Amino acid sequence: MNLPMLGVINLIHEADEMGGLTANRCLATVPFGGRYRLIDFTLSSMVNSGIPKVAVFAHTKFRSLMDHIGSGKHWDLHRKGNGLFVLPPSMEDQTDFGKGDLYHFYRHRDYFARSSPFEYVVVARSHMVSNVDFAKVLEDHRQRGSDITVVCHRGLEGVTGLARKAKVNDAGRITEMQDHYGRLASDIVSMEMYVLSKELLLDLVESSLARGQDHFVRHAVMSNLDRLNVGAYLHEGWLGIVNNIPAYYRHSMELLKPDIWHELFFRNGPVYTKVKDEPPTRYRSSADVTHSLIANGCDIEGTVEGSILFRGVKVGKGAVVRNSIVMQNGVVGENGSLENCILDKEVEIRPLQQLRGASDLPFLAVKRKVI
Repeated sequence: MNLPMLGVINLIHEADEMGGLTANRCLATVPFGGRYRLIDFTLSSMVNSGIPKVAVFAHTKFRSLMDHIGSGKHWDLHRKGNGLFVLPPSMEDQTDFGKGDLYHFYRHRDYFARSSPFEYVVVARSHMVSNVDFAKVLEDHRQRGSDITVVCHRGLEGVTGLARKAKVNDAGRITEMQDHYGRLASDIVSMEMYVLSKELLLDLVESSLARGQDHFVRHAVMSNLDRLNVGAYLHEGWLGIVNNIPAYYRHSMELLKPDIWHELFFRNGPVYTKVKDEPPTRYRSSADVTHSLIANGCDIEGTVEGSILFRGVKVGKGAVVRNSIVMQNGVVGENGSLENCILDKEVEIRPLQQLRGASDLPFLAVKRKVI
């Protein structure tokens, strides 16, 4: 059943402190969980909820984004009508590049205007790793009669990364919100997912820009908390806010817990990603693998403990990979050693080399680096 709702994945000015992991890619396409990209979770939530039309508002370094999502066929969004749309930044001159998301929404207003059958819009970010049923969010939005519904998460324990806090009264209405670096005393954080009518969104775009304001959350939502009925929908599932290196490492390691793994990947439907036809992982006679996530196509001769290996990783004989993340086509040479490390794609660790980071500050090797 299709929801009367458009999906918008907003990549414009995402909070990003990922260092070398986003040197050549946007935050949305940072690899996560062995075979996925961050955007897969938001996109899959929309598809599983019955949202038939999704627009990705790209901004910077989106070549890998185009390569990953393609026509949208892996999410069943390659359709003659509706489906997946990638909308690049629309700029008249170089100064437009630094303008906020409302400006880019306005420049692509024809996309919204031509989506006449859809009454509602959900605007979401890509770095909130969760599995959300937007059908339930829309139902709550309608029942409360809210102007805007913000998907929120209660409880800061275990949630790392930059987060926008909110205060909610007994009626479920948001009375106060602060930016990521605010010190608001609240245990409720916004998941950066906003449900509102398409008509209201377009009105906020035009009225905010007319006042010289161009940021959706800061100007269109937070500045109108006293005028609009902004409700909070509390998501009870697992949440990973992945926008800096410590948060990326911590939430990746949490996937090794079976309850979190099943909650994230199966509770509200599966998480889809780009399919690559590769052989199963080959475990040699000397391999010793415990408490780890191993993607297909790997070749393991050494020891792997409490780690995540992406597709095509090779672990040489006598090598030890402990509490580490090794991305696609990484190589750990014979008798090499990794502990508390993150290796980007195609990193090669030569034989006998030993690398060690800390659990709260993992060692990061950038893409294609040879050590």
